[in-house]
Amino acid sequence: MDGVSPVVLRVANCSGFYGDRLSAAREMVTGGPIDVLTGDWLAELTMFILAGNRLKGRPGYAPTFLRQLEDVLGPCLDRGIKIVTNAGGLDPAGCAEAVHELADRLGLSPSIAYVTGDDLTGLPLDLVNADTGERLDATPLTANAYLGGRPIAAALTAGADVVVTGRVTDAALVTGPGIWRYGWAPGDLDALAGSVVAGHVIECGCQATGGNYAFFQDVPDLGHCGFPLAELHADGSSVITKHPGTGGLVSVGTVTAQLVYELGGPRYPGPDVIARFDTITLTDDGPDRVRVSGVRGEPPPDTLKASVNHLGGYRNTMTLVLTGLDLPAKARVAEEALWARIPRDRFDDVSVTLTGLGPPSEAGTALLRITVMSDDRRTAGRAFSSAVVETGLASYPGFHALTPPGDASPYGVHWPVLVPAAQVRPRVFVDGTELPFEQPPPPTEAPIIQEASTTRPAPGGKGVRIPLGRIAGARSGDKGGNANLGVWTDTRPRYDWLAAYLTVETLKDLLPALRPYRVDRHDLPNLKAVNFVIHGLLGRGVAASTRLDPQAKALGEELRARPVEIPAGLHP
Repeated sequence: MDGVSPVVLRVANCSGFYGDRLSAAREMVTGGPIDVLTGDWLAELTMFILAGNRLKGRPGYAPTFLRQLEDVLGPCLDRGIKIVTNAGGLDPAGCAEAVHELADRLGLSPSIAYVTGDDLTGLPLDLVNADTGERLDATPLTANAYLGGRPIAAALTAGADVVVTGRVTDAALVTGPGIWRYGWAPGDLDALAGSVVAGHVIECGCQATGGNYAFFQDVPDLGHCGFPLAELHADGSSVITKHPGTGGLVSVGTVTAQLVYELGGPRYPGPDVIARFDTITLTDDGPDRVRVSGVRGEPPPDTLKASVNHLGGYRNTMTLVLTGLDLPAKARVAEEALWARIPRDRFDDVSVTLTGLGPPSEAGTALLRITVMSDDRRTAGRAFSSAVVETGLASYPGFHALTPPGDASPYGVHWPVLVPAAQVRPRVFVDGTELPFEQPPPPTEAPIIQEASTTRPAPGGKGVRIPLGRIAGARSGDKGGNANLGVWTDTRPRYDWLAAYLTVETLKDLLPALRPYRVDRHDLPNLKAVNFVIHGLLGRGVAASTRLDPQAKALGEELRARPVEIPAGLHP
């Protein structure tokens, strides 16, 4: 096999979401030696999108995967590169059949496997929301358990060249090949945990190589970021890197930023292992190389997370532009004119946000964004948007909108639940034949892993008032209706100050919009980071969120812009 190392497994990523760079697969295959090409297509929202596609007679999988595969299937077969993807979405079998058709057209004969068993639609489920404790009384549109890496490993062991899955954990795309290569048993918890961490780092594509990085000015050739790859070792340690000559940056900072992305507490549960993120050690291993080691693992829980989506109703948004003087007063006039034509209480939910205001004494431009939700499509549709337009000659001076009146669109609600792992039966098919597969039981004895040590006293002294982001990075994102906000810094003295200063209460002082919400803080001193989980900030989840930033992607940058008093010696 071309360039394959017997002592390391090179797992490359070519997609971080449904819609990522189409050329990435070709870049990863031609840019240097790799053993496995992986890609992640399945955000929680993607499952709802695929369900809508399927209802319209379109594929229930990600067709962009086939476009990428067309470029690389031949070279991958020539070089012995395995391809592992979750692009199967809601129809792994259909996606595998499409791969067969593509291969036939290209004159190729790969062995193609697919994994099912994640689809729980129609089964009796206890639909209690794992975050809120509420019980779902609607009919699920999709219900999929997060499978682990062992079904993938079984397919690779059987000789598959291409493995297509449905809903698996993002990290399973790395853990599965690791199990295949190194033969990890269920009791090899530390090795499994290390592979989960490597998978978590590379699954979002260029976010590990300088994309969306707080200190983006430090990233060379950001517009041409290379995609990441993990050099995975038999003990579960890894080196995160990228192909030579590609843009972007792999550093302790970029890897830390991805580690705190979409993270809850220090225990990161999955079907194969609980990875302890408070045991990770990151070290510089040379230019664009970061070594990840020391990760400890605990036995997996006896439940699996399942992603349930149901139709929440219909939504519509109109955005008005306010210009010049007296912007808050103009916003009030716009609302009064609208609600005089269509009563506000006709909707199930209304969200009004006013953004872009400068100091009260200054003229400027602001956006008034009005979002409505209703079970009735007509109410949220033209009845609303036309009412906004009708105010055009009877509203504030300078009235104009960014969008024409339009119909409402359906929105989905993500509903996370826990299901007994014993009730989920993964199935593995290779070239149309089902393999005998039994998920091995996890170890019963848990290792004793000490909690991370507490931080030292914060440095004192006279401070300088500067934006927090001058000494701290942040990355934020979504998990259902919750937002996560990871904040890290680069030196131990700065971290000691950050951990002592940035309490939950201080966070709410800096970001007052978070004050109504429950916020949990988790310390990760090994990463010089703290992570906050803001419960309910995104409402019922991304598709149902009425926030201007529905995935909380910018929350970290909002925090970094806030001025704080930094002790002498810690500021730049």
